[in-house]
Amino acid sequence: MKFALSTLSNSVMMVALIASASNVASASESNIELQNDVTQITDADYLGDTQIIDGQNSSVTTNQELNKAQQPIGLSTVIDPITHKSIDDSYPLEVPSLLSLEQAQNILLQVSPKIAANQAAIAASDYQTDALSTLDNPLVFARVSATAYHLDTDVDLSSLKSGVVSEIDSLVPSIPNLPDFESLVDESIPDSYNLKRSGSTSGAGLGVLWPIYTAGRTTALTGASNARTQEAVADSLLDKNELYNTLIERYFKAQLAIIAAYLREDAYDTLQQTDHMAQRLFEEGFISRVDRLEAQSALADAKSESVNANNDARLAMMALQRLLRTEYRIKPTTPLFVSSRPLADVNYFQDLALTNHPGLQKVAAKRAQAQQLHALSDTGYKPTVMLYGYSQIEKDPSWVAGVSASWKLWGGLDKTASLASSNAKIRQADLSEIEVSDNLLLLVEKNWHDVNNAQSRYQALQSNVDLAAEVLRLRRLGLQEGVNTPIEVVQAQTQSLKARTEQAQAANSYVQSLAALMQSCGTPLAFNAYLNAADIQLPTLYSE
Repeated sequence: MKFALSTLSNSVMMVALIASASNVASASESNIELQNDVTQITDADYLGDTQIIDGQNSSVTTNQELNKAQQPIGLSTVIDPITHKSIDDSYPLEVPSLLSLEQAQNILLQVSPKIAANQAAIAASDYQTDALSTLDNPLVFARVSATAYHLDTDVDLSSLKSGVVSEIDSLVPSIPNLPDFESLVDESIPDSYNLKRSGSTSGAGLGVLWPIYTAGRTTALTGASNARTQEAVADSLLDKNELYNTLIERYFKAQLAIIAAYLREDAYDTLQQTDHMAQRLFEEGFISRVDRLEAQSALADAKSESVNANNDARLAMMALQRLLRTEYRIKPTTPLFVSSRPLADVNYFQDLALTNHPGLQKVAAKRAQAQQLHALSDTGYKPTVMLYGYSQIEKDPSWVAGVSASWKLWGGLDKTASLASSNAKIRQADLSEIEVSDNLLLLVEKNWHDVNNAQSRYQALQSNVDLAAEVLRLRRLGLQEGVNTPIEVVQAQTQSLKARTEQAQAANSYVQSLAALMQSCGTPLAFNAYLNAADIQLPTLYSE
């Protein structure tokens, strides 16, 4: 089983569990010799610690099967095989072990946590914009209340009695035979009264608030949020382009490491034959003991280099495997390549960069945000006008309705300072655009020269490869005739290995420089067009 992340429609982040098994059949030891022309070497796999042998992989699928497998089927919860974290809302995804670069690019979009996280950020910003877009709509609300109460308390009336008596005494003169009002009050009004009440009340009503004029505040807020969404999109494109470049780097580094491992294995096989011949010549007295020991030492070095090269190839393939988040090793089938055709003029690629690079899109989004903040600051002293209304829901309802307008007279954010701040941010964005454009133009030119240099280097090394191969052939024939010593054969073998390895490295430099050029232009997938049109392809160990 293996883990993958994916994004589905409506910017919803999904996670995919990829179920696949890589069954490698046993096979005999490979004895295929790499050539420099366009060839395809049969599928092979690394078994053991140091050997590359032929084999067949039972999990190979066609592009049609891959696309079918990538369709979402049942959602479930999966465990990331690398971090062991559980991820909800996932779907199965079948991925073959043998992958072309184009297949790997398609899978990368679904398995990358960074891309999925960026899609979630875009979705969040989009939803925030949708939420702000309804600020000017009428707000209708309902109110329902139900209350129960119980009151039990003693009310002190003594002060009230004293006050009443004092008032009567001041108002009524002392007249004989009048009743004793003080006694009457004392008898009529007790010193305290126990108050007990209980009951319940209920009510309901509908209200409405409608901001009919906000001086453009809602439009500015919505525009700023939409500009933040555009910035999130630009960030996502930057990360996606970087991931494409990382994939190409790891994919073709794995191819280069596989070629290097095979060359080391081929050199070891050749030195084994040389060592066997040196033993025979030593036994027959044609070479000295020193020559024999030199051949043995060279064979031991070749075996060690072969082991190291195989381990390097394993590590390179594991790096590709981790990027594509699989539990089994990914075997690249797209070969290293070089095009003998000259590139278009550098101005062509610079124009592409100024048109397509997401870095400039991010700067434009920053400027749009600053402009919207400027518009928002400009509304500081403009009024807000609202319609309002409220009505009780009862047999004889009461209601209220009206219109209100409010102005900020003083206090809060300083409008002058806010406008100055937003103007400074707009200027910052304008100057940043100039700086980013200059840096892009310089980066494109550097990458363009790197591609041309790598192309020239590859073509120049062809003569070295041809010369080294011919010298090795003559030295091996000379050893058989007793003209050359084993050490001369070893030196010729080393020189041939060096020339072929350097040329493969030059091809990898060409590929990596081309990928960097396409990334700096903001068109990373244009790399595939150059790949398909290339007229020079190096051998590849794995085939689809």
